[in-house]
Amino acid sequence: QVQLVESGGGLVQAGESLRLSCAASGRTFSTYCMGWFRQAPGKEREFVGGISRSGGNTYYADSVKGRFTISRDNAKNTVYLQMNSLKPEDTAVYYCAADPTGCGLLPARAYDYWGQGTQVTVSS
Repeated sequence: QVQLVESGGGLVQAGESLRLSCAASGRTFSTYCMGWFRQAPGKEREFVGGISRSGGNTYYADSVKGRFTISRDNAKNTVYLQMNSLKPEDTAVYYCAADPTGCGLLPARAYDYWGQGTQVTVSS
């Protein structure tokens, strides 16, 4: 089992950047595929990006491709989401998630463990 805690959210203006972090407990972090999701008010939770166990493969939603970068540091049990050129439509609660079984462009239901979320608000 793994526990996840996100941080780094905040209020920024359009065009600015933020880096989210997700710290994981436990000694098996490197065995999990990790993902970032977001949920805006009144909308379903949507996939943002994913990363393989070693970090060698990354996956992105079309809406963030070229602007967001996901990375991980297995020595620090942490996964990151670097968000550049933020837009008002990126406003949402951002969640990290862990999946012990598979990596890729996977829906939320594929992930077993979730953090509590961190709010990102982008003003125009």
